[in-house]
Amino acid sequence: MTGNKSVVVIGGGVAGIQASLDLAEQDFKVYVVERNPSIGGRMAQLDKTFPTNDCSMCILAPKMLECFGHENITVLSYSEVKEVSGEKGDFTVKVRRKPRYVDEEKCTGCGACVDACLLKDRFPDEFDMGLRKRGAAYLPFVQAVPKVAVIDPEQCIFITKGKCGKTPACKEACERDAVDFDQKEEEVELHVGAIIVATGLEVYEPFDIEEYGYGRIQNVIIGLQYERMINAGGPTGGHLIRLSDGKPAKKLAFILCVGSRDLKRCPYCSSVCCMYATKSGMLAREHEEDMESFVFYTDLRAFGRGFQEYINRGLEEYGINYIRAKPSKITENVNKSPVLWYEDTLTGELKRMEVDLVVLATALTPNRGVEELAKVLGVELDEYGFFKVKDPVYAPVDTSRDGIFVCGFAQCPKDISDSVAQASGAAGRAGEVITEVSLK
Repeated sequence: MTGNKSVVVIGGGVAGIQASLDLAEQDFKVYVVERNPSIGGRMAQLDKTFPTNDCSMCILAPKMLECFGHENITVLSYSEVKEVSGEKGDFTVKVRRKPRYVDEEKCTGCGACVDACLLKDRFPDEFDMGLRKRGAAYLPFVQAVPKVAVIDPEQCIFITKGKCGKTPACKEACERDAVDFDQKEEEVELHVGAIIVATGLEVYEPFDIEEYGYGRIQNVIIGLQYERMINAGGPTGGHLIRLSDGKPAKKLAFILCVGSRDLKRCPYCSSVCCMYATKSGMLAREHEEDMESFVFYTDLRAFGRGFQEYINRGLEEYGINYIRAKPSKITENVNKSPVLWYEDTLTGELKRMEVDLVVLATALTPNRGVEELAKVLGVELDEYGFFKVKDPVYAPVDTSRDGIFVCGFAQCPKDISDSVAQASGAAGRAGEVITEVSLK
């Protein structure tokens, strides 16, 4: 695979997809390297987007399909960049492709292998944040692109023990003979003129913040779990329930800055938490008219266009209660209902509140593995683990190595619209550099 009029985009979330489409429309060849079995990233897990409350997947799915089907784009899913050499205009990128044990050309995504798996509904589903179970053979999610099944080599008993009946159940169930246990890891070498990093974010799970009881108190969840619960295609069919007993949740508490702006954990502001807590309160009221939502905040950072109006709308039209306080502890009563203990910082009063469900707006961090990737790329990270740019004003997408650019949450905390805008900027710079080198 050669030609310096080509670009590798690392990460297939909304930022990586946008950068790829921009470049492809300018007749550049693009290789999207996505670590997961499907492109889509974190946006695929969301129910709605702020400040418009538009359906997240309705926006993202057409872009995913356009990216995968574009004649100038090759999607290398379930793959990772392992080695980079060369210089701007002439990079050699080695990509490791992990075996799916399912032939991408033959698989239609029918789900027969998933249904036949002897270990069906045994393992936490990563896409649904552990709120649903999947088997060793699984489809990443309903709208996955490519819609191809995956067999987990660490969980499949045929791979780990060589035992799954006379013939593996998944292989026997597949009418197209797509299941292939002979697949091996492959290495692909790409020759490109520029690289764009769009590795997205990871969600902090606050097991170490013991006073909030996450992982111990069943009705304490994190924001992305809430997104999956309120989504009609999610594990609860869009119903907000108490995980302890399955009863409807009618009174919700959202706690902001859990792990964020914390000198022991993530000292920075994660940028989107105030807004998605407001969005979550709105969606709860849209599902049930008698739903009560309480947002516990340190201060509200409504910095984007229309953001303050969005918060005002949540307060006035949806009855969201904003309380300036940070609970010191969460306990639970005999009914498994969370009890919040806090000081109202406006009045100085010590108070308690019993709710049905607590949602922790946890810190958002650079994606796992960025340290290793930065070493492979030969670029610098900042003190928080984000990819460092040469200048946030004059060179906001240029990393410390010429010809390698960054966009989206990989560069710093930002929302979807800012990520998409920066992705177009990174695509523009990549195209500029390639053209510049080719003219010399």
